[in-house]
Amino acid sequence: MTLLTPEDGLAIVTGAGSGLGRALAVQLTRDSFTVAGTGRRAAALEETAALCAPGRFLPEPLDIARPDDVAARFAALAQAQGGIALLINNAAVYPRRDILDETPDSFAEIVAINLGGVFHCSHAALADMVPRGRGRILNVATFADISPLPCSAAYSVSKGAARILTRALIADLGDRFPDIVIGDWMPGMLQTTMGIPDGLAPDTAAAWGARLARMCDPALTGAVFEMNREVLPPRGLKGKLKDLLLMRRRRPRLL
Repeated sequence: MTLLTPEDGLAIVTGAGSGLGRALAVQLTRDSFTVAGTGRRAAALEETAALCAPGRFLPEPLDIARPDDVAARFAALAQAQGGIALLINNAAVYPRRDILDETPDSFAEIVAINLGGVFHCSHAALADMVPRGRGRILNVATFADISPLPCSAAYSVSKGAARILTRALIADLGDRFPDIVIGDWMPGMLQTTMGIPDGLAPDTAAAWGARLARMCDPALTGAVFEMNREVLPPRGLKGKLKDLLLMRRRRPRLL
């Protein structure tokens, strides 16, 4: 398995000011990566920096819903740090609003962050990865689009669309740039402000996520992982019969 190393370049984690993003940044700096962590609250990013390995975390106050700001900042980071090796699109907001309380503006604002932010950051990172022909993009995803919870319309729609965006990026880039590895990871229900009180500790999930993010094997493009286990794609009847005849059993990959 090909693993990214700190010598490959910078890691960028969006939404690094709290929760899972903070835990991912801490874990990657412990793995000796230099991590640029984005977020809208400078003070929260400084708190993350205090938890990271000394000198390894770069706080980057940034609104990922603003494409021009993202493009400029990513380009500057790539030039200063010798390239972008890894992007984890983690940032998201979950306002928990009933659809009758939602407005066109509030709905669009959530989509601009949860979907637009993933596109803006991926596009900006690819501007550096494509000329070098190598890199890793890991999108933090959910199953919210499959079974939306009450008061989650904007969140569910935007996160579901982001999963489609992952597949669209692969459709455009997979054949031409096989060493730019793109996929989704669902960390599970976490003990964060967006999660549940008795959820999984972010540090536990981050150990899996950082490991997956470092895995830069082309065979992982398009793979979906939930927590520490691969989610195998559904198999049609013909495929199931073929597996039976060949006595072949598909096994999910584990982190």
